[in-house]
Amino acid sequence: MSDLIQIEEELKKSYLEYSLSVIIGRAIPDVRDGLKPVHRRILYAMHDLSNTYNRPYKKSARVVGDVIGKYHPHGDQSVYDALVRMAQDFSMRDAIVDGQGNFGSIDGDAAAAMRYTEVRMSRLAGEFLADIEKETVDFRPNYDNSLEEPAVLPTKVPNLLLNGSSGIAVGMATNIPPHNLGELCDGLLHLLDTPSCPVTDIIGLVKGPDFPTGAAIYGGKGLTEAYTTGRGTIKIRGRAEVEERKKDYVSVVIREIPYALNKSSLVEKIAALINDGRIEGVSDLRDESDRKGIRIVLDLKKGVIPDIVINALYKYTPLETSFGINMLVVADNRPALLNIKQVLEHFLTHRRDVILRRTRFDLRKSEERAHILEGLRIALDNIDEVVSIIRASKNAVEARERLMERFGLSERQAQAILDMRLQRLTNLERQKLIDEYNELIKLIEYLRSILENDEVLRGVIRDEIKEIQDRYATPRKTEILEDLEGINILDLIPDEDVVITLSRRGYIKRTKIDNYQQQKRGGKGIAGVATAGDDFVQSFCATTNHQQLLLFTNLGRMFMLPVHQIPEGQRTAKGAHIANLLPMDKEEFVATALSIREFSEERYFLFVTRKGMVKRTCTDLYKNCRSTGIIAVGLKENDELLTVKEIDDETEVLLATQQGLSNRFHISGVRPTGRGAAGVKGIALKGNDRVAAGVVITSVSRSEVLTVSANGYGKRTSIEHYPIRNRGGSGVINMRVTPKTGQVIGAVMVGDDDELLLLTSANKIIRLSVSGISSVGRATQGVMLVRMDENDTVMGFDLVDPSDLDRCAPSGE
Repeated sequence: MSDLIQIEEELKKSYLEYSLSVIIGRAIPDVRDGLKPVHRRILYAMHDLSNTYNRPYKKSARVVGDVIGKYHPHGDQSVYDALVRMAQDFSMRDAIVDGQGNFGSIDGDAAAAMRYTEVRMSRLAGEFLADIEKETVDFRPNYDNSLEEPAVLPTKVPNLLLNGSSGIAVGMATNIPPHNLGELCDGLLHLLDTPSCPVTDIIGLVKGPDFPTGAAIYGGKGLTEAYTTGRGTIKIRGRAEVEERKKDYVSVVIREIPYALNKSSLVEKIAALINDGRIEGVSDLRDESDRKGIRIVLDLKKGVIPDIVINALYKYTPLETSFGINMLVVADNRPALLNIKQVLEHFLTHRRDVILRRTRFDLRKSEERAHILEGLRIALDNIDEVVSIIRASKNAVEARERLMERFGLSERQAQAILDMRLQRLTNLERQKLIDEYNELIKLIEYLRSILENDEVLRGVIRDEIKEIQDRYATPRKTEILEDLEGINILDLIPDEDVVITLSRRGYIKRTKIDNYQQQKRGGKGIAGVATAGDDFVQSFCATTNHQQLLLFTNLGRMFMLPVHQIPEGQRTAKGAHIANLLPMDKEEFVATALSIREFSEERYFLFVTRKGMVKRTCTDLYKNCRSTGIIAVGLKENDELLTVKEIDDETEVLLATQQGLSNRFHISGVRPTGRGAAGVKGIALKGNDRVAAGVVITSVSRSEVLTVSANGYGKRTSIEHYPIRNRGGSGVINMRVTPKTGQVIGAVMVGDDDELLLLTSANKIIRLSVSGISSVGRATQGVMLVRMDENDTVMGFDLVDPSDLDRCAPSGE
C-alpha cells in the first residue's frame, strides 16, 4: 500500500512539473516580449549570427541549426515551422522575419524545405533585441549549460498584442489576436500619463484587433468583455463587394477573408453549397487570387439580388466566423488571465526595468570612462614629470606604482597613462580629451536623473514609444463595425408581390406576380407550371417576400418558411421539391398554404376539415415552429385538413360542400381551443359529400360569394342570400351541381375590383376580372369561366389584391 501511495505522489509531482514546463517553456507567451521560447531563441540565434535586416540573407537551415544546436533541444521541423510563420505576412500583423523564397500561402501550401529558403531579421525585429548587450535582461544557462540565453528580450515593441499568439498547454490555452501598432502606442502613452485610468479609456484608443488579412469585425459586447475580463468572442466577417459585369449581370467578389482561414477550403465550401442548392443564383465560381491579393469571384444569374447571396455566404460558410479571445499569458513566471490594460501595464513595467538596467550599465561605463579621462588630464597637465617618472622606472609595474603615489591616481588611471600613445600629447588630441570629458559629465548627470527622477524616466519611455510609432506604425487593415445583432435580412430583400405555386407531387416555387397577364373571361389562359404527366398544380397563393408562408399538411401538421427563402422560378418552371425544404412523411402533402406577417394574440386560425369539422385557435400559439413542424390540428379517423384561414372575433364563416350545399354561421359559435384540439362540427354532411371550401366573411367591399366548379363554371351570389344558421346544420343550396358543371371545387368572397388567378389540371393559368362574372342567385349553375380541354378540370384558384394589380405590368403570352 505504501508503494502505491509513493507512485501516486510521484505521478502527481511529475505531471505537475510537466504541465508547468509546457505552460512556461513551450505553449504560452511571456507577457513582456509576447514570445514563446522557440521564437525568442530564433531571434537571439539570428542576432548571434548578425543576421539583421541590413545584412545579407542566410539559409534557413543555418539558422535552424544554430537554434537547435545551441538553445532549443527539439526537432528541426518544429523550429522551422515557427520560423516560417514569423515570415508570413498573412499570419503576422507585422512580420519579424524577412524571408526570401517560398514560405507557404494562405491556401495552406507548405513552405519550401529549409535548405531552399533564406531569412534575416526584419527591421522591426531589431527593436526586439535593442540594448540586449547592456545587461538589460537576465540570462540563463542553455539546455546543456554550455551557453547562456536571454530569459526575455528587451523589446521596445508591444509584440504580445501586435502579432498576437495562440497555443494549447496542459489544461489551458491562449488565443490573442493581432492589433494595430499605432493604436497600441496610443494606449501605452495614455496609460503612461494616467496610470489610474479605467480600462474603458484604453478600449477607446485600441479599437479592436487588426488582422493581417483585413476583413471586418463586429465589436460590441464580445469585444468589451474580452478587453475588460481577458475572455470574449468576436465575429470576423470577410469583405465581399458587388461588381457589374455587363448589362443586368453582376458578380460578388470576395477580397478579404477572416484571419487564419484557408482560402482553398473556403472556395471548396462555397462550391459544395452551390451544388447542394444552399446558395442559389450563382452561375460560375472561380478563384482569381494572385500576388496582388485575394479575389474570389461568384458570377450571378440575371435578376439575382447580390445581397442575398452575400448573406448566404456569411450564414453558411466560414466567410463569417467567430474568434474566441483568451488573453492567457505568463506573467511573473506563472500563467495569468489579463485584460488589455494589465497587458499594457506589464509591458510598461518591462520597459521601465529595461531602461533602468540600461541606464545603470551606461552610467557605470560612463563613470569608468570619466575616471580614465580624469587621469589622462592629470598626466597631460604634468606631462614632463610623468615622462621623467616613466623613464626613471625599471619596469611598467614600478612606473605604475610611482605614478599612483605621486599624483594620487588609481591603478586603472595609471595603467591608462602608460598605455597612452604619444600622439595624444598634441594640442588637438588634448582638446578632444577635454571635450569628451565634458560630454561625459553631462551624460552622467542625465543618466543619474533618469535613475533618480521618475518623471525623467517616463519621458524616456514616452520618447521611445513615439519613435516606434512614427517609424513602424501602419494604417489599420481591419474595419471595426457595429455589433451584428439587429441586422435583418429582410432589409436587403424587396417586398415584391409574388405567387407561391405548389403542385400535388410537392414542387414549390416563387414567381413574380407580373409574369401573369390579365385576360378576359372565357380566355384559354397561358402556360403555367411545367409538371410531369401524373402531376398537377394543387394550390397557390398571392403574397409578398417579407411574409411567412405557413404550410399546413393533410395530416394536420404545420411548417413555416419565409417567403423569400422559397426558390424563385419562371412561370413555366417546375420548381423545387418540397422535400428539399421540409421533412414531411411519405404519405403527407401540403393541403393549404397561408401567408402571414406577424402572429398576434388577437387573431385566430380557422381550421376546416373535409368532414366538416372547424376549429378556432389563437395564431400566437403557432409562432414557435420547429424545423420538423408542429401539430396544428387534431384529426379524426379518415379525415384530413382542407384549409386554414386567418380570422378575428367578428368573423362569419361559410362552409361550401362539393355537392353544392353551404352553411353560414358566426365564429362566436366556435370557442377558441388549444393547438392540438380537433374542433367541433361546422356542417352536417350527407352521404359521400365533403367540404370543398371554408369562406371567411369579413369585408364590406367583398360582399359576394364566388363559387367555382371542376368543369370551369362559376358564379357570384350576394352574401345576403345566405341566411345565418347555427353551427353544425345541414345548410342551404349554394350552387346547382350538374354533370355539365362538375362538383364544386371552392368558394371565396369577392368584390368587383378583384382579379382571379385560376389553374387547370392541364397546367393552364388564366387571370381574369371578377367583374366579368355574372352575379346570380344561389340555386344556379353559373357561367363558363374558362374553356376546358377534354378531361381537363379546374384544380384551384386564388384572388389577387387590387392594390397589387395596380403595380403589376401586364406580360406573358
